[in-house]
Amino acid sequence: MSTQKHARQQYGDVHESEALRIPEEKAEQLVDALNTDLAATYVLYHQIKKHHWLVEGAEFRDIHIYLGEVAADLEEGADHIAERAQAIGGVPLSGGANLEEHAPVTPEGKDAYDIRTSLENDLEMFGDITETLREHIQLANNLGDYATEELLRDTLETVEEHGHHIEHYLEDDTLVHEQ
Repeated sequence: MSTQKHARQQYGDVHESEALRIPEEKAEQLVDALNTDLAATYVLYHQIKKHHWLVEGAEFRDIHIYLGEVAADLEEGADHIAERAQAIGGVPLSGGANLEEHAPVTPEGKDAYDIRTSLENDLEMFGDITETLREHIQLANNLGDYATEELLRDTLETVEEHGHHIEHYLEDDTLVHEQ
């Protein structure tokens, strides 16, 4: 627990950056959007890690490795999103409960599911995050923040790519015979 008596900056307060010259009212909208994307990314990250730990079956090794790569990409993307929120004058959202509360996605239950169900749940979340990112890309463009727009475009590309790969894992064509 911190011994500091006063916060340097309250969560939700946005200070205009002199270097970036994004007006405070625009920065507030952008920070809110980035914190939403940050929250969604971390909720998905934790769900992907759960599936990485729990995957079983004949295709275990490939899926386990792939989900580890997905988690690493999500964590890196979240870091970039948080750093951009801070750069434009905000406080990045943190803390598990805060992230889940602010996220536009809902994680699956606490139980362990078969890998097909788990990947279907992941695919649904990837789709929801894709839609939110597209909205926030348009917001950043409309507000004239082309750096945030570019960051979110890069994030979207990664999210779409992983969603597409998960679609491939869910195809019916497999070397494993159903019993």
